Amino acid sequence: MYNSAKKQLWIGELRTARGNTVVFYDGQLPDASPGRVYLFNTVRKTIVEYVEDIVKVNLHDLDDAQAKSALDQFGEDWKSVRSEFMEKHQSRIDLSKVPDTAPVKKAKPIPEPEEDSEDSDDIDDFVESDDDDDNDYDEMGDNLDD
Repeated sequence: MYNSAKKQLWIGELRTARGNTVVFYDGQLPDASPGRVYLFNTVRKTIVEYVEDIVKVNLHDLDDAQAKSALDQFGEDWKSVRSEFMEKHQSRIDLSKVPDTAPVKKAKPIPEPEEDSEDSDDIDDFVESDDDDDNDYDEMGDNLDD
């Protein structure tokens, strides 16, 4: 069974009713959807997203000689498929692991509060009151004096 904590690249065998297939698990690939895992399928020569709970019980370790043989046989295909996959999935890379490279923001100076002027009552001189009934027009704009 693959273990991402032990090896960055795990080479094993997927055993199913359809037959056995050598698969590669690469811990450097972007994370798949929750509950799924990406494996390079050497028969299909593509990276396939599998349901982890289903495929996990069918994955089996290869011994060192078999793993080396599989890497020799499928290594070139793996490298080309992996590079294409990484180009397509750049947006899925976890950005929290990327170091910050932006310059540090400078704090904006806090503006000092303006002093209240002594003539704050002058503002009231410019406000018209609604109590003025000097308007000879009704709401529709018709002249009432006519």
